[in-house]
Order: sequence, then C-alpha cells, then structure tokens
Amino acid sequence: MTPPSEPHGPAGGEGPSSLDPALADALRAVLAPLARLALARGVSCGAVEELLKEMFVDEAMRAQGASASGRMVSRISVATGLNRREVTRLTRAERAPRAVRQPPSSEVFARWITDPALRDADGRPVELPRLPDERGSPSFETLARSVTRDVHPRSLLDELCRIGVARHDEATDRVCLLRADFVPDADRGGMLGFLGDNVGDHLNAAVANVTAAVPIHFEQAVFADELSETALVAVKALVRDHWLALVHGAVPALEALIEADRQAGRAQDRRVRIGMYSYAAPQTAPVGPAEESTP
Repeated sequence: MTPPSEPHGPAGGEGPSSLDPALADALRAVLAPLARLALARGVSCGAVEELLKEMFVDEAMRAQGASASGRMVSRISVATGLNRREVTRLTRAERAPRAVRQPPSSEVFARWITDPALRDADGRPVELPRLPDERGSPSFETLARSVTRDVHPRSLLDELCRIGVARHDEATDRVCLLRADFVPDADRGGMLGFLGDNVGDHLNAAVANVTAAVPIHFEQAVFADELSETALVAVKALVRDHWLALVHGAVPALEALIEADRQAGRAQDRRVRIGMYSYAAPQTAPVGPAEESTP
C-alpha cells in the first residue's frame, strides 16, 4: 500500500479569488510595499516565500499552544496548508528571536531633545561640551550615563556621529545635534531594523484589533486627497510639529512611569511603542496586466 501523497500547492486549491474580497484587498495593500522592498534589495520571490512559510509555521505553532504538542506537526500542516515534511523542516530550523529594543544611541537622542535642561529658550537642543566641568553643567557624558552605564559615552558619541545624527567639534570638544528626528543617514541595517520594529508593531496592533472581539490597541489615521505639492509642504510641517509635541510629552511621561514601577516593585515585563507616520503619493490608477511584445 502506498502512502497518500501530500499536497504541494495551496491547500484545497486556494487562490486570491477564493478569499473574502476585503481580506484580499487588505493583504495586497500590506504585501505590495514588502514586494517593493524585496525587489529594491534584490531579494527573490522564492526567498520571501521561504520567510513567509517560516512565519506561517511560527504563528500556527503559537496559536496551538503547548497542549497540542502531541500532534503539533499535523495540526500546523492542517492550519497552514503546508505538507508535514515542510512543517517538520521548518520547525527544526533554529532561528534566534530578534530583541525588539531601541539602541542606546536613540535613547540618548530622545533624552537630549526632550529634557528641558538640555533645550534653549526656543525649545531647541543645546550644544553640549563632551565632558562635564567642575560646576556640574550639562555635558554629553553626563547625558549618556543618565541613559546607560553599559556603553561608554564615547562609543555612543561615535555612533551618533557615524550615522549622521550628531557632530563632534574636535577643536572645541563640543557636541551638537544635526536634526530633530532620529533617522540615521549611514546605517542601512539600522534603518531596516526600524522598519521591521515600527511597521511590525503597527501591523500587530491593526491585526489584533481586527481579530479581537473588541479593538484593544489605538490605531487611527487621518487621510485626504486632492492636494497639491504646495499643500504637501504645509502638511509635512504640520506633521513634524505634532510629532515633536508628542515626543516632548511622551518621553518624560514614559520615563516617570518606568521609575514609578521600579519604586513600587511592580513587574516591568511590558513594552509599548507609540508611533506616528505620514505618507503622500500621486493619485494613481490600479496596475494593469503586464504585456510583452513578440520580436
């Protein structure tokens, strides 16, 4: 007797046409930017498919829970449509989870732009001497040590300068910020990390709200069309002003809450990410079918 063959294609012949139209549209909207990123970085469809299989298996395993460990492979196979051989291969692969934590350099930046003692009368971050003086005036070193003692202040300064966020004047031994937002110029890996963390948490919040009986995360947006390029300049300024207001209010409040939890001895095992974004693009028609002329 020959064993039954396992499916190699989508379970039950599923395709986009079999999905709920609203769900299909949502998935396309989410996947299109990912396809654009993969194409821009030379990543093949096959490589992305392998990553997608990994995530399907990981999420299916997480959804099953420990009680289903006896028949986990079969349960995951049914849930994902992947055959048991593929599920076994993917569950045996070792993948170290990536910690979701902002680098210390970004924490130093956030403290610098929000601490009233480090801003001038107009609310702009002040230039700091690299080392403290005998009077105990603010310095970059004291700022860095107030954030972490696990990384040397000079290493944090070098990193901020490397990614184009700060500048160190060797002649005066003073440090100044070059921008009002933490967007590294020279760190592609760091930018991809921000992309994964920020978009990942945003999408986690949106998916949790859709799948839960009652929305549990704040996730809203304001949108408009029929704008001109001139209007978009004003929109960018509006967004920047609101972002700075949010940062200046949220960072000190979060630091105070962390300290209150520490003083009260509460378990500090939760994290939060508060984001804000804007996106502008031409009002375009949907992409049509590709055509190839014959020679």
